[in-house]
Amino acid sequence: MKISSTGPKPDWSAMETAFEHNAPETHSYLDLKTGQVVTIVDSRPEDEEKRQLIRRSEGRFVHLDPASSREQYRWMERFVQSVGDEALRERLILAIDGKGAFRRFKDVLLSYPVERDRWFTYRGNLLHIYINGWLNNQDMELAEFPPWGDPEQPPEPDVPLEKPIGQRGEGPTETLRRQARELVDALPALELPALIAYLKFLRDRSPSVIPEGAERALE
Repeated sequence: MKISSTGPKPDWSAMETAFEHNAPETHSYLDLKTGQVVTIVDSRPEDEEKRQLIRRSEGRFVHLDPASSREQYRWMERFVQSVGDEALRERLILAIDGKGAFRRFKDVLLSYPVERDRWFTYRGNLLHIYINGWLNNQDMELAEFPPWGDPEQPPEPDVPLEKPIGQRGEGPTETLRRQARELVDALPALELPALIAYLKFLRDRSPSVIPEGAERALE
């Protein structure tokens, strides 16, 4: 990326949204003539005019490559390493284990507004680092540098988060599921209706409280 007075002034807010939003059917492009971000969704017929414009205008539009799901998952792992509250850190480790990690991670942070706000700042910083890296690899001219400058990497290492492994080589979620099944199997049948009712109460109060599959152990 080069700075030139003849280059466009990008819509940086729209750029942030495009780089963060990773969906297979969504494609965003930077218009090097206007600086606007053009977004196309495969399932929207009304976007056909924009598709045709991009096809006809060779060299005018640059495809924006959003941060991959794996990349954004690593951002969560790094944030979890930075959490000082041991109980919250353990809950977040469980939340990001397995399918549905992003949703469960957000569910847990809803009960911790201070850490939730810190997560948004933490993620925004990593997103800006990602965008800057992408821009540095592009051969194009823009009118200005990004408004967020050159943010520093957080102190937490960009390495996979170490998760506790059970005695059977299980991940933390699998261990909890097995323990829940074992406890259920040990209960007399007379106690199961009360346990089911309590689990449903916990599930309705907070989707992140019960590990996925724990209630199925009662069926």
